[in-house]
Amino acid sequence: MKARILLAEDEKSLREGITLNLELEGYEVEAVENGAAALKVFGEQRFTLAILDVMMPEVNGFEVCEKIRLSDTETPILFLTAKDTSKDKINGLKVGADDYLTKPFNLEELLLRVKVLVKRSFKSNEDADEFSDYNFGENRVNFNTFTAQTLKGEISLTSKELKLLKLLIDRKNEVVSRQQILQYVWGYDVFPSTRTIDNFILSFRKYFEENPKKPQHFHSVRGVGYKFIA
Repeated sequence: MKARILLAEDEKSLREGITLNLELEGYEVEAVENGAAALKVFGEQRFTLAILDVMMPEVNGFEVCEKIRLSDTETPILFLTAKDTSKDKINGLKVGADDYLTKPFNLEELLLRVKVLVKRSFKSNEDADEFSDYNFGENRVNFNTFTAQTLKGEISLTSKELKLLKLLIDRKNEVVSRQQILQYVWGYDVFPSTRTIDNFILSFRKYFEENPKKPQHFHSVRGVGYKFIA
């Protein structure tokens, strides 16, 4: 399977040079010149890796990354930037980037980093294909049949419950913000109140926790969001 890479870089000569070298390595490249185009293309197609310049017109790389991460937590993202400061690197990683390369960069180093991230992406996709059952504690969730086997017996789950469960499981041991949950589970058009999310978490505790008042798996992080611990 050929890896597909989204490259968003506003400097034409650099964009064309990177595209050529990636294609010589056997990758299929979709190159765009700004952040708005990157978001449009990413929403329409499937990619193995996204390479984003930070300083782009219309929508910068950090904003593109943030918006991608609302619905896609798996596709690796590599930032290219002229800014070589710890603050920028930290900001990039905070919004969900996997790697960070400062301009001017060595072409061989870029290709090596791309190779590593593509390999990781393929492995993640293989794991996702196998992600039909998930066990934690004494519970087993079946994402194909919309059911779960719990300490209290078998239960049926709604599509939104499963979507929220998958997000939390995908981000296991990480805090997932309320905004990320609202965007991922409910999308851009309909925003329920954050109390709705609280009710979902309360239901999960009732379904899956031995003692819902002392949860082992579904934790609230005050003022931020929620965390799943297997």
